[in-house]
Amino acid sequence: MKESDPFERGIAEFNTRSFFEAHEVWEEIWLRAGEPEKTFLQGLIQVAAAFHHYGRGNTRGAGSLLAAGIAKLERFPDDHRGLALAEFRRSAGEWRDALETGTDPGRSKLPKIRRAARPADGAKKDRAKRKRGRSSARRAKS
Repeated sequence: MKESDPFERGIAEFNTRSFFEAHEVWEEIWLRAGEPEKTFLQGLIQVAAAFHHYGRGNTRGAGSLLAAGIAKLERFPDDHRGLALAEFRRSAGEWRDALETGTDPGRSKLPKIRRAARPADGAKKDRAKRKRGRSSARRAKS
């Protein structure tokens, strides 16, 4: 992570459960951003704020902010900005659903923002496998 990149700093803050700090860092970017990035950042900010509320015992506020944030993040591809956004939306949605039913998943289950798997890596591995397979087939014919 580049310490000078505020977006990455926000992810690091979120993943260390410093939700208020993540919210603040992303808000600085959000203030200058244009659409559609503004909506994406607002979704992240709302999810971070939700978990900040959760940490302060405000589960009702956490649930409503999670719902609003997830709705904004639903507008973006599953790997937007190189993040595993589908996984993040799913885990945040599980939290929203649990809080709506009065269930507390517990701090050990707080979600993290992860990087998306790079399809190029998978494609390279597939090509390498096919190439090895062709080489083996040629050697067998010889």
